[in-house]
Amino acid sequence: MTTDEQRFRESFAVIMAGAGYPRMAARVFSAILLSESGRLTSGELAGVLDAGPSAISPAVRYLTQVGMVIRERAPGQRRDHYRIHESAWYGAMGPANEVFRRLEEGAREGVEVFGAGTPIGARLEEIRSFFAYLGAEVPRLLRSWSEARAGLGP
Repeated sequence: MTTDEQRFRESFAVIMAGAGYPRMAARVFSAILLSESGRLTSGELAGVLDAGPSAISPAVRYLTQVGMVIRERAPGQRRDHYRIHESAWYGAMGPANEVFRRLEEGAREGVEVFGAGTPIGARLEEIRSFFAYLGAEVPRLLRSWSEARAGLGP
């Protein structure tokens, strides 16, 4: 990998970390995404990222739990390989929608506590309304993306 490619790999990881992904998980995702084969073992990840297994393992576990990475093992092999899930970004939105729902509900409770006619209640109502909107729109957008993606073909 060239120096520019390495810089891009790290800068993409920084963007992901800024979006809320754990830093090492973002670096692991970026390394797998930008690998020639599109799949790497834990040992290969450790080498590419100059990191120890104790840093790679929790990052890979996180990425598999949130559906961004898939663990595979070829028949007869002892090592797991990790690859990016085809619909990684689509799947990543599921947990976000749950966060939207919780924020909407939390803001709704705050409006009840502080009263809708108070400045605090008004700010909380704005938050509630915003996350209610996102909660309704994100599933629609995901369906639309799925339909558009199906039309793109292989």
